[in-house]
Amino acid sequence: MAHPSPDVLLSARGVTKTYTTGANAVTALRGVDLDVRAGDLMTVMGPSGNGKTTLLNCLSGIDSIDAGEVFIDGEDIHSMRDAKRTQHRAERMGFIFQSFNLIPVLSARENVEIPLGILGVAPSESRGRAEAMLERVGLGGRSGHRPRELSGGEQQRVAIARALVTEPAIVWGDEPTGNLDSETAASIVDMLREINANGQTVVMVTHDRTIASIGNRAVLVRDGRITFDGAPADLDSEQR
Repeated sequence: MAHPSPDVLLSARGVTKTYTTGANAVTALRGVDLDVRAGDLMTVMGPSGNGKTTLLNCLSGIDSIDAGEVFIDGEDIHSMRDAKRTQHRAERMGFIFQSFNLIPVLSARENVEIPLGILGVAPSESRGRAEAMLERVGLGGRSGHRPRELSGGEQQRVAIARALVTEPAIVWGDEPTGNLDSETAASIVDMLREINANGQTVVMVTHDRTIASIGNRAVLVRDGRITFDGAPADLDSEQR
């Protein structure tokens, strides 16, 4: 594979993924090529069941792939051993999910500390960094609360703090506003825009055309292929 330009954080070529359930095989990704550049705020759209979440999971190394390559920092993450790939994700990636994925028995601060623990950060430093990040997302006074004691918007802010606490190169969002009311969703979108304005690269799956318009790039996934990659303003004509 040719070396990508210096501003490319992630480069995927020929990524193919098939899921097999019993006698049925479904090809979710069909030879996808995609570059993610430093500073991108990229939104990923497409009909349900057409491969959006699978794309994020395969690009980030959460899911395995059947063919292709995904290079980050000059290394193919799918050629790494499991332990190294887990470490690499903890160091270089942050994740925000629709369902928040917080651990119910842990406090907000303890949930934010999880990726720091994977990296072996000392507990005293880990606690301070988690508290500072919760302060940054407006939850400085809620760090001792467990998820059930927080609203949906507050839980998603905890998830954002957890995603950012290691200062990752890329933040992945899978429908991060999907379980929120419109007002709370708007506040989360504003936060993601602020994160990006401060230099963070964000790649976010969404079904909401309005949210898709906030980025500098929009990607459309249909039948496991990328059929559009360009300015969000041009998406309307593509989707007709």
